[in-house]
Amino acid sequence: MKFLLDHDVPGEIAHLSRHWGHEAIVLRDVLEVTAPDEEVFAHVCKHRFNIITCNRNHFLALAGETMGHPGLIILIRRRTRQMECARLRALLLRAGETGISGNINFA
Repeated sequence: MKFLLDHDVPGEIAHLSRHWGHEAIVLRDVLEVTAPDEEVFAHVCKHRFNIITCNRNHFLALAGETMGHPGLIILIRRRTRQMECARLRALLLRAGETGISGNINFA
């Protein structure tokens, strides 16, 4: 799967996503970190990346307004990075590409 990681997603998520065999691009590699969320969401839609973000409210609204968005994963902050990584891994294994793409998921 192809993921764009929003600026608020811990670097460990990018590293582990690549280790798990996914393409993981961090926001600062393709857009300014200060890019508005609308620009980030337009970028993921154009390039068909699934987005991983901790910015729940704004991206939920954008996904709700956009037909055919590629996929949204809201990463819920946990007590430890290990728990965040474990929850994401469990989601990816459970949902697979068809469960992520075009859907809104929480990890």
